[in-house]
Amino acid sequence: MRVAVGLSGGVDSSVAALLLTQQGHDVVALFMQNWHDTTGTLHGDCGWKDDRAIAELVAKKLHIPFHFVDLSVEYRQKVVDYMFAEYARGRTPNPDILCNREIKFDIFLKTAMALGADVVATGHYARIGRNALADTAHSSFSLLSGVDQNKDQSYFLCQLSQEQLSQALFPIGHLWKSDVRRMAVETGLPTADKKDSQGICFVGKIDLPVFLQQKLVAATGDIIEIAPSFYMQQPRRQTLESLCEPYRYEALSGRKIGEHRGAHFFTIGQRKGLGVGGRAESLFVIAIDVATNSVFVGEGQHHPGLLRRGLRVADADLHWIRPETAMCPKEIRRYMARIRYRQPLQAATLYRKPEGMYIVFDDRQRGITAGQFVAWYDGEELVGSGVIEG
Repeated sequence: MRVAVGLSGGVDSSVAALLLTQQGHDVVALFMQNWHDTTGTLHGDCGWKDDRAIAELVAKKLHIPFHFVDLSVEYRQKVVDYMFAEYARGRTPNPDILCNREIKFDIFLKTAMALGADVVATGHYARIGRNALADTAHSSFSLLSGVDQNKDQSYFLCQLSQEQLSQALFPIGHLWKSDVRRMAVETGLPTADKKDSQGICFVGKIDLPVFLQQKLVAATGDIIEIAPSFYMQQPRRQTLESLCEPYRYEALSGRKIGEHRGAHFFTIGQRKGLGVGGRAESLFVIAIDVATNSVFVGEGQHHPGLLRRGLRVADADLHWIRPETAMCPKEIRRYMARIRYRQPLQAATLYRKPEGMYIVFDDRQRGITAGQFVAWYDGEELVGSGVIEG
């Protein structure tokens, strides 16, 4: 089988390529450049050049062909423009999930097919299962968590379709990170000691306000502190809809304690960058309002404004990895769920309604954020996901 490996210049994709060559596949390396602009980035202007040079050394070490493809135009259109649009709405997007759905397993996949590849492989810590469909000769593909739960990356793949999974391989999903490092060292791969990448996929670590000011204008607004007594004065009804609605604030809900340079530069749960000191405990962002350019904060990591029982996903934003597992309207199921990468799975009840999905957790969750993704699991299988509405 001819396999195109997305060789990133990191140890995980390098070992994925190593394993595929050892298994006797016809392997080709394909390096993507998806970003040129260094505005707001913290790694300098040659990060991708270093990664490409290392990826070429890995391909040479493994005696596999190396190809380079520039997908920066598509990446800006599909991922970065989406980021700007979401931040402008006062939401916090997850570009890595979009990158996997729109770039790695779509445009990049098509590029690999043009080179004669049958499938694409990446260095994700996840696995793919195959399931026989009842009363048919066909099967469906399930997305399974990686064996190393500390490195499991199934969450980042939560928007992949059946077609995408049918053309994907995750060669290291059954391994622990320590095994991957050991294999790289034993084989003498140039990436054996390279640190894992951080920050936005293909962009890297960024200074968010500087990065966003490419499109979003800075403007002075108020920082308003909400006291814990606010929630006692306005108790929340214990209905399904109420449990899944974010708190709503206005200027009169609290008191002004400072100013900022743009509400869309902040996200729920953020602690740094507020510029307000002299507190016994840190201040955290509990809400933003881009319409009034207001940032609402609360003191302490256990402030009631940071904690909620539920969230909602609009019907149009629901995604099921295997369509046959989709819930019907009025159906209720129990799943384990997470609202961010590497968050321990949380017990939750899912309520399917015509307008979307309501997810109520057994325990209150910290920092539920509109624009992020929630994913739900049945054991080791990631069943579905959706964009958090609020």
